[in-house]
Amino acid sequence: MTPRRGRAARRALVGLVAVAATAVGLAWPAQATTTATYSVLTWNVAGWAMHRGSTTDGLVTTISSSIQDSGAQLVALNEVCEDQYRALVASLRAAGWPDDPSNFARFEPHGPDYCGGQAFGVAIFSTAPLGAASRYVLSSDGTPEGRRLLCAPLASRVHLRFCTSHVTWVNDVVNGQRATATQLNEVLNRLESFNAAGDTVLLAGDLNAQPQFQRLNAWYSSAVATAQNASNTGAYRELDDTDPRCPGYGETTTPGTRGGLCGQSPKIDMIFVRANRIVGSYSADSLAIPSCGAIPCSDHRMLFGTVRVSVG
Repeated sequence: MTPRRGRAARRALVGLVAVAATAVGLAWPAQATTTATYSVLTWNVAGWAMHRGSTTDGLVTTISSSIQDSGAQLVALNEVCEDQYRALVASLRAAGWPDDPSNFARFEPHGPDYCGGQAFGVAIFSTAPLGAASRYVLSSDGTPEGRRLLCAPLASRVHLRFCTSHVTWVNDVVNGQRATATQLNEVLNRLESFNAAGDTVLLAGDLNAQPQFQRLNAWYSSAVATAQNASNTGAYRELDDTDPRCPGYGETTTPGTRGGLCGQSPKIDMIFVRANRIVGSYSADSLAIPSCGAIPCSDHRMLFGTVRVSVG
C-alpha cells in the first residue's frame, strides 16, 4: 500500500503546484526558441511553355541535379507539370536526397489539364520530412487558371513553414480590384496570420511583381529604403535585397525581357522572410539558366538564398 500512497501524494503535490501557479499569475515555460539556417532554391521551370510537359528532354534531370548540387534544403517550383513533378520525386528519391523518401514533396495544381491533359501547378520539396500541407485558393484573375498558395511545416519543427505561390501576371481589374494586387495581398495576409500564430515562414516563388512596384510596398520592410525601392511599409525582407549591384532590388530573374532596374532585366522571383524572424545576415543569388539540350531549360533564372531564422 505504501507505493500507492506515494503516487497519490505526488499527484496531489503536482495539483497544488498548478493551482498555486495559477493563483499568482505564473505561466508554464514556453517552448524554447531555436535558430536554424536554411538554404532555399526557387525556380519557375516553364514546364509546359518550353517543354510541353516532357519528362525526357533534360528538364527533370537538370532540376534534380541543380537541387542536389546547390545544397538546397527547401525547394519551390512554379509552372511544373504533374508528370514532371512525379518524375522529379522519383529522381530525388533514387539519389537519396531526402531524409524521408516517402514524405518530402507536395504538389498543388492550378488546373486539371493545362499540361496537355495533365495537371499544372506549383510544388515544394524538403530534405527533412514535411507535415500536412495547407492549400489556399487565391481570387480569380479572370482566366480559367486557379492560382494557389501552397504551404507545409517541417514535421519535426511545426512552427517552421515553407510556402510557394505563383501569383498571376494578369493586372486587369477583376471584381473592382487589380488581380495581381489582390492575390499578393491574400498571400501576405496568410503569411501574417502564420506569424501571429507564432510560425516562422519562408515564402519562395514567382510573384509577377518587381520589388519597386507599389503592390509590394506592404511586403518590404520600411528598413528597405533605397533609390531602387522606396516607400515601403511592410515587415519582410527579400533575401536578395542587399545585393550591392542593385540595393533594395536585387538581381534579375527573367533575362531577355525589358523593364528591370540598374540596367538589367526584371526580377520577379523572390524569397521572403519576415524581418523579426531573421537572425544575422542573409543573402541570395540569381543563377544562370542551364541548358536542356539545344534550348535553355527555362525563361527564368533560379534564385538561391540562405537565411538564419528563429523558430518557436
